[in-house]
Amino acid sequence: MSQGTAEALGLSGHRLHIIKAKQQFRIGTWTILPFETQHDATEPLGFLLANRDGDKMLYATDTYYIRYRFQGLTHIAVECNYSLDILRANVEAGMVEPALKNRILKSHFSLENVKKFLLANDLSKVQEIWLLHLSDGNSDAERFKREVRAISGKPVYID
Repeated sequence: MSQGTAEALGLSGHRLHIIKAKQQFRIGTWTILPFETQHDATEPLGFLLANRDGDKMLYATDTYYIRYRFQGLTHIAVECNYSLDILRANVEAGMVEPALKNRILKSHFSLENVKKFLLANDLSKVQEIWLLHLSDGNSDAERFKREVRAISGKPVYID
């Protein structure tokens, strides 16, 4: 984990392995490149994983924005927490407090921003897209799958 995450959680010890953004490391046959993400936590990271077989996977959750662009991805696992129209309707209906809405906007990836992120990246080799960390009340799994499939042309799964 990052130093910021370890400090925020009060963790230390000989088993703790601190990693840094843009400093790759290996686990077995995988090379892992951590990168900065945006979230309301201390030093959050996303990960680009690659192996010798040509697989290249992006993993990013608990983020509202990824500033990087990626080439040659084969698999994408990315947060898709809410849709702005659903969140706004829930605020208007009194189901979500305005303060919580503001926190969500600065901590989680919306469907709208996920679609922009995907379109900004090279999807030519992508085999599948996994949408992660959907909100219980501010998302619609079938709609999210349908919309991401429509803009990407790729199989989309929800986890």
